[in-house]
Amino acid sequence: MSNVSTQTAPVVVESATEPVIQEAASPKRRYDRSIVEGPLQPAVWKLAWPAMLTNVVGGLQGMVDHVLVGNLIGYRANAAIGVSWQIIIVVIVFISSVFTGMSVLVSRFAGANEEEKVNRTVYQAFLIALIISVAIMAPIGYFASPALLDLVNAAPEVKTEALPFLRIMFLFSFGMFIFFMLSTALRSAGDARTPMILGLAMTILNLGLNLILIRGLGPIPAFGTAGAAMGTVIASGLIAVYSLWRLWTGTWVISFPRVTGLGLDWGIIKSLFKFGLPTGIQGIAMNIGGVLMLSFIGSLAQSAAAQAAFAVSYTELFSLVTWTAIGLMGAAAAVAGQNLGAGHPDRADSAVHVAARFGFVLAMIVGTFFLFFPRQLLSIFGMQDPAVVHIGVQLLRVLSVSGLLIAVALTCTGGLQGTGDTKSPLYISIISQIVVPLGICFVIKQTSKLDPIDIWIAILCGHAARCALSVIRFKQGKWRTIKVDIAPKATANG
Repeated sequence: MSNVSTQTAPVVVESATEPVIQEAASPKRRYDRSIVEGPLQPAVWKLAWPAMLTNVVGGLQGMVDHVLVGNLIGYRANAAIGVSWQIIIVVIVFISSVFTGMSVLVSRFAGANEEEKVNRTVYQAFLIALIISVAIMAPIGYFASPALLDLVNAAPEVKTEALPFLRIMFLFSFGMFIFFMLSTALRSAGDARTPMILGLAMTILNLGLNLILIRGLGPIPAFGTAGAAMGTVIASGLIAVYSLWRLWTGTWVISFPRVTGLGLDWGIIKSLFKFGLPTGIQGIAMNIGGVLMLSFIGSLAQSAAAQAAFAVSYTELFSLVTWTAIGLMGAAAAVAGQNLGAGHPDRADSAVHVAARFGFVLAMIVGTFFLFFPRQLLSIFGMQDPAVVHIGVQLLRVLSVSGLLIAVALTCTGGLQGTGDTKSPLYISIISQIVVPLGICFVIKQTSKLDPIDIWIAILCGHAARCALSVIRFKQGKWRTIKVDIAPKATANG
């Protein structure tokens, strides 16, 4: 078990007398020490459930936009938002890799109770988010938007609706990135409730603003599809301004440095990209794999029915598993990283196993509905066509097993990433999400007839490979020896 002396710098502990240790340690009890000292199950669950709820809220926010524009404008607006988000998500996934690097450092330093290093890391991540979103993403995204829409083959009428939406999102993406950065930093430092509250507030603001801006109200004109983008960026911008004020006043578990170190610290920035860049490449690779899988679905004899079944069964219903598993992945990353920082590698190992058990049980509950009530679930989305229902039932029953595998895989991924091994999940994703499922589909298509069930089995095999490789890699324990540190403030740049 960790005590007060293990939470201060080693030099201070070894050279100080007992009264000095108590004076130095008492103001540094800033972080929730139950994560590194208390029972593991409550510690993991305390971080997991707010993250899971935040993920659900984030998913519902996207659904809100679609429901509103679909009912108020029409299907072209739905297509415009869908196409635009396909482009934006690729950019977000890559840029958010910096925040994964930040989470590795923050969780390790919080576990070691090094508040000054935590705050410096968060501030440098903020500066990178500011530079990328304002100086790079805004101007390039604005002028490149027409070409990007052509790249995804947006129909002319869809492009007309999508262009203003995409340009607004690119120009004012700063608030969204601040929210992602803060959510990651707070969870890594042990506070998962604040991101949940911020996410709920942003969703409520977004809903209210969209209702006004999409259809207009009084003197406010109707902006249509562009109003959905305006509502999103205004809501995230307001949350960002409030959050920056809280960071500056130091009232959260993380804060900005107040006097020194306000410039760019290239040592910290290098670490952010060192640990984060593999995650960004992983996200892009998985998106490419998803697009290629959709091309196989589109080549089927019953392509329209298969695409409809996939959109509902995998994209919507299976997200019930992935939303919860990703929340547990974040909890596993934070708890494992903090315990490794506190010098408890065995406890970090146990935390990931606890998160995996939680994920397995939750996936089993959801999978039970997939297995025994697939038609009822599909009917909620208006799926009545016999061909669509038949294919959708097949997919849901396969996903009832896939959910168990992906829940365990993601928690192990969280354990690896949280302790600093961000390269292994990249390699595992390339093998399991691209090579295995696409390879199976390619071979079957070249040697015989490719049916929907073949694609669903290929997806299952990919999930099985990801689970097996993630568990094996985590059990190897090489993450125990990964070193994470930054230069002391006195030698930092800026």
